Amino acid sequence: MNLALFDFDGTITTREMFPDFMRFAVSKRRLLVGSLVFAPMVLGYKLGVVSGSTIRRHIVNFGFSGVRADRFEKIGKQFSDDVLPDALRPMALERIRWHKAQGDVVMVVSGALDVYLRHWCRKHDVDLICSSLEVENGRLTGRFRGAQCVGAEKPRRVRETCKLDDFPVVYACGDTTEDFDLLSIAHKKFYRWQEVA
Repeated sequence: MNLALFDFDGTITTREMFPDFMRFAVSKRRLLVGSLVFAPMVLGYKLGVVSGSTIRRHIVNFGFSGVRADRFEKIGKQFSDDVLPDALRPMALERIRWHKAQGDVVMVVSGALDVYLRHWCRKHDVDLICSSLEVENGRLTGRFRGAQCVGAEKPRRVRETCKLDDFPVVYACGDTTEDFDLLSIAHKKFYRWQEVA
C-alpha cells in the first residue's frame, strides 16, 4: 500500500476555487464592497509582494465574520454538489481511481476550506487534510482555525496524520510553488502533472 497526496486547487480542479467559492458564498453587496477594499491587496498579490496566505486571511475575515455556521455548512455542501463537478480535471480523477484500485491511501492536502472539500472527499472516498474556519457560539469568527494548510504546513500535517515510513512509495501532485514543500516528502513528485526529480 502506497500513499498518494494530491493538492486540490489547480491540481484536481482546472482552476483555483477560492474566488469561485467567495462569489458563491458571499452576498453581492459584500462582494462589491470587498472588491474595492481589497483592490490594492489583490494587485500586490498579482505582483508577488503580498502572499496568498495573507490575502486569503483578510478576505475570509471580511467575507465570513459573523456568518452562522449552519448556513455556512449548507453553502459548502451546495458548492461541492453544484460547482465543483464542472471544475474537475478528468486526468486527476483517473489518477485517483488508479491509486484506489492499487489499494493506495489517497489523501487531498489543500489550503482550501473543509466546508466544501469534506463533502467532495467523502463522495470520492479519499482522506482530507485542509484549512478550516473557526466557529464560536454558532458563528464564524472570520479567522482560520489553526494555520492555513499551505507551504510547510502541508507536510507537517501529513506527518502528523500518518507515518511516512509505513509506505513503500509516497506520491505527491501539486501545481504551484506553495506545493513544493508537499512534493519534497514524496518519492514520486508530479508538478502540473509532469514527473519531476
